[in-house]
Amino acid sequence: MATDWLGSIVSINCGESLGVYQGRVSAVDQVSQTISLTRPFHNGVKCLVPEVTFRAGDITELKILEIPGPGDSRQYGDLQQTEMGIPGVGCQVGPSQNGTGKVLKKPISSSAPQNIPRRTDMKNQDIIISPQQQCSKSYMDRHVETLTQSKGFRRRHNSWSSSSRHPNQVTPKKSGLKNGQMKSKDDECFGDDIDEIPDTDFDFEGNLALFDKAAVFEEIETYERRSGTRSRGTPNEKPARYRHDENILESEPIVYRRIVVPQNANKEFCTDSGLVVPSVSYELHKKLLSVAEKHGLTLERRLEMTGVCASQMALSLLGGPNRLNPKNVHQRPTVALLCGPHVKGAQGISCGRHLSNHDVHVILFLPNFVKMLESITNELNLFSKTQGQQVSSVKDLPDTPVDLVINCLDCHENAFLRDQPWYKAVVDWANQNRAPVLSIDPPINEMEQGIDAKWSLALGLPLPLGERAGRVYLCDIGIPQKVFQEVGINYHSPFGCKFVIPLHST
Repeated sequence: MATDWLGSIVSINCGESLGVYQGRVSAVDQVSQTISLTRPFHNGVKCLVPEVTFRAGDITELKILEIPGPGDSRQYGDLQQTEMGIPGVGCQVGPSQNGTGKVLKKPISSSAPQNIPRRTDMKNQDIIISPQQQCSKSYMDRHVETLTQSKGFRRRHNSWSSSSRHPNQVTPKKSGLKNGQMKSKDDECFGDDIDEIPDTDFDFEGNLALFDKAAVFEEIETYERRSGTRSRGTPNEKPARYRHDENILESEPIVYRRIVVPQNANKEFCTDSGLVVPSVSYELHKKLLSVAEKHGLTLERRLEMTGVCASQMALSLLGGPNRLNPKNVHQRPTVALLCGPHVKGAQGISCGRHLSNHDVHVILFLPNFVKMLESITNELNLFSKTQGQQVSSVKDLPDTPVDLVINCLDCHENAFLRDQPWYKAVVDWANQNRAPVLSIDPPINEMEQGIDAKWSLALGLPLPLGERAGRVYLCDIGIPQKVFQEVGINYHSPFGCKFVIPLHST
């Protein structure tokens, strides 16, 4: 009976001290309770000795990996002679008291080096229990799950170099029996023959050269012309791009000249959006203010509107929110306000009152006169209620440079004021102070301006100011559109969402 197992391929587990051996059974001695393996492998490495003999007491577990068939040769000298045969059936053997084990034939995974059989090689495999194998039915049921393994498990153990895993560590079953044929997901995915893999690489450049893009686009355009449709994004079309402030809907053409004056303008300006703003003569501007006052836009309203717009521009020039911040109380700006005894001076006083209300240190210069205009008296009365400082002598003006000088000394009618000593002294102080100058409603004649301005603020419509006026700004003082039409001006507001806009020379 022991001779029936000669030539079988087995796996013997001798515990952690000796390890695992695989080989072909060459001899079984029932008297001495030994078994010999030829061409053995120890833990996946081929042994240097041709044969190894084990005692029954050293064997912890024995697995039969392959049993030769009835017609197979019993030549077991070479382990590799039966690798291409039908996959063997094996059994798991537990040690008995006398050292022998009970054997059950069952297809299991092999740890010995062998070729991977194809799916067609697995057909018609039956579980056979020979009469010599006295293995109980209950023993077979207990080990059928452990012994039944897929070809994917055999694939992972097809080389001795990868069999460092302990034989008892069995991979969970991934496939079962269906219609008498074993199916394996691993074999379905990785079971192709490596000989079928092409040796040459794919020629990407050559394949791409076969694609004629010009011909394909021409065919698409021809089809679109015939069908009357035009797809977006074709190579010849560039989609229109719009800015954040442009309307994507179709509208009427933009008219940039929307202000027309009855006489030819000596000078024209344009806004940031390109609208043309023509200048008007002083006589037409004076007539415009007179008609507006007749319709209810009184001098007090005009002074208040001019003071608000001028103070708003001055606050921006002083630094705006970066400078006028509660955390920057030590950087309180200082403004020198130079005013004459006329309506232009009253406009400056109104501007100084609003600046002082916004925590700006205002120093108001106004010469002493026996009789002042009513508008100046009213504005001075309001200014005295603020924290602003009023002086009447040039000696009381600051010796150090201030942050901003607001010039309201010049007037369109009273030219004799420029000959007064106080006027010349104030002009000299302003030119030596080195502070930037903002002029409010300056006169047209450059010879009348004793102080060169960096910025000038025009009211309603600009006058033809020269280069000494600096950068021209325009403020809205609230003149209705029909008032412009009454004096012969075709007017459309250029201010948009603002009350003060910059003007550029054309």
